[in-house]
Amino acid sequence: MTSGGGAPNPVPAADAAELSVILPSFNEAENIPILIDLLKAALDGIAWEAIVVDDNSPDGTAEVARNIARIDPKVRVIRRIGRRGLSGACIEGMLASSAPYVAVMDADLQHDETMLPKMLAELKGGDTDLVVASRNVEGGTVGEGLSSIRAWGSNIANGLAQKLLNVTLKDPMSGFFMIRREKAEALAPKLSSQGFKILLDLVSSAGGALKIKELPFTFRERQHGESKLDTLVTFDYFGLLLAKYFGNVVSVRFLMFGLVGASGLFVHLAALRVFLLGGVEFNLAQTAASFVAMTTNFFLNNQLTYRDRRLRGLRALIGLFTFYAVCSVGVLANVGVANLIYADPAYWWFAGTAGAIMGAVWNYAASSALTWRKS
Repeated sequence: MTSGGGAPNPVPAADAAELSVILPSFNEAENIPILIDLLKAALDGIAWEAIVVDDNSPDGTAEVARNIARIDPKVRVIRRIGRRGLSGACIEGMLASSAPYVAVMDADLQHDETMLPKMLAELKGGDTDLVVASRNVEGGTVGEGLSSIRAWGSNIANGLAQKLLNVTLKDPMSGFFMIRREKAEALAPKLSSQGFKILLDLVSSAGGALKIKELPFTFRERQHGESKLDTLVTFDYFGLLLAKYFGNVVSVRFLMFGLVGASGLFVHLAALRVFLLGGVEFNLAQTAASFVAMTTNFFLNNQLTYRDRRLRGLRALIGLFTFYAVCSVGVLANVGVANLIYADPAYWWFAGTAGAIMGAVWNYAASSALTWRKS
């Protein structure tokens, strides 16, 4: 409806959302209807909306959420095509909100939705900018939601964030928080759209400017679906830590590519040693080791560094050969430099390392532009 001047009539204040709950999702079709019902009960009396940001889930999560949205105006859906990653989904969801407060929580039912009114009250009742549901303050616990190994890894990750980035949060790895939208909007240009630790990114990017309150909560056990976290996320996390530690001088993607490349160096040296022990001539052994390392690097980068552009099926096979092609210049430099250095068999490791480093610089730029180019 518009006024006589053609401008849209303002929505009555009572109908405007005070709180937007951002729900990044991937393969959460079973959980979304349950979570929406839980939010209705927990947020009764509060003007709220849920923004489901789905990374084109093959299980039809977006369609399930859209069916709910057709009958419930409190639910909105953003379906992302060709983009992957929890952090990017959270950023898009927060920027799509016009509510003064935005909350981020997982769609897998592991976060306690009854915390939301308490978090909102903290933001509205004082000068707090960010409220974090913390497992590590007094009264909080991981409950049954994390295995002992994951809990141990989370504690190590927390410690690294606190020491390297001077983050004072007790639980910087939490994925459950609420923030004033204008604060999130101001920080958005500094945030990485890759990775899984959006809270750590927000806090470190703010440089101590956010007034933070942590509230205890218990991390619940997942009821449906499978966890999206895998061992490769460790690379992603270290990439974010390093990017923030060096003041965002280089991108998280480049640092993750470098971490994968570092792992490839060990693969390269191991393969080189095996070939040399097998009696293969050094030049041939160095070339073969280079292709072994390139193969492992391709699959690691495809799973992690370029997870938002991940190649599958035939495209992955074509991408592998493209990766070989664009890295061929690097291989030539690798073998050439290594051969110049390799004079004494006792220094095989130094020759191999020097050659591998020479090929690394070319690989990132070429593979970004050609192998995993944006479609």
